[in-house]
Amino acid sequence: MLVLTRRVGESVLIGGEITVTVLDIKGDSIRLGIDAPRETRIQRAEIVAAVGAENVSAADAAADAQSAIVAALARRHPSEP
Repeated sequence: MLVLTRRVGESVLIGGEITVTVLDIKGDSIRLGIDAPRETRIQRAEIVAAVGAENVSAADAAADAQSAIVAALARRHPSEP
């Protein structure tokens, strides 16, 4: 990881097409401006992590629901010995 010190109004160039500029600093918060090509996806890491956790939770719930349906059907139509 590259660690840089920047002041308000200073920028960092990434790959020649992306510019990250420090817009404001207030206490523990820093406002960044990001100029990038439209096709470049820019996301906050905590949002990506939250969506990933929600997807895992939804997949677990779907698996639990499927197991419950299979069990209910098995009770309703028991197999013949």
